[in-house]
Amino acid sequence: MKKEMLLAMVACFFISLTAITGVYAIEKSKETVTLSKQEMDITGDGKDDVILLKGVPYDEEDSFLKRIYLEVAASNEKTYTLSLESGSKASVQLIDLNNDGVKDLFTSVLSEENEGTVFNLIYSLKDFVVTKLAVPEPIEMESHFLNNFKAEIRLAQSGKSYIFNLKDRKNYYSKMGVYYKGKLNEPTELTVNTFSSLNPVTLEGEIKGLKGIQRVTGIANGDTIALVESTWIFDNGHWRLLYSDVKKDQQK
Repeated sequence: MKKEMLLAMVACFFISLTAITGVYAIEKSKETVTLSKQEMDITGDGKDDVILLKGVPYDEEDSFLKRIYLEVAASNEKTYTLSLESGSKASVQLIDLNNDGVKDLFTSVLSEENEGTVFNLIYSLKDFVVTKLAVPEPIEMESHFLNNFKAEIRLAQSGKSYIFNLKDRKNYYSKMGVYYKGKLNEPTELTVNTFSSLNPVTLEGEIKGLKGIQRVTGIANGDTIALVESTWIFDNGHWRLLYSDVKKDQQK
């Protein structure tokens, strides 16, 4: 009799555990939000695949997503999960960036709401093989303040130098101790940021490429001095720089 009661208690325990586990799984699934849904052939077999961009927020009120990923229901009846960076906003564009005739998955994740860093990843699922493609590296450059409220930016790839007149900010820089009577108190470099945006563009011959923008800032993150533009093409397995230019920030 005791043995039968013990077996009954064990059975009830496992039934309760299963029920709790099931409820927990349902609650967890409710945390996932679908950000976008697209249908297109991204494997090259001529059949549409379903691409879902999903995210998991920290809580219902938080716009920051602690997990972001792509879920691809492919035409071969298999599901592929591709992880992205966490961030506040995310998007995916279906575009042939490596110019192999099959659409790639170009993803962008913004780290913060305002002027944050953009994380980009490119995935290819051609022939149902998941391949992570490289993204362009930010342009290397040297940048620093000059006497008489000026700044210089020199691009490493081209060697071209750009001089900017910053006299419209002389009161601010003098107050912050960067200059005294127009002369630098000490050598001061500018801050070269990574890409604030990286977006697909159509190049000559309808070939797809990427255009990036980097901010160069002075003594604070909001003190944008210049924007560095660069255009890239995927060539023989790597990104090749086609064009670069530096322009003064016009918001000041």
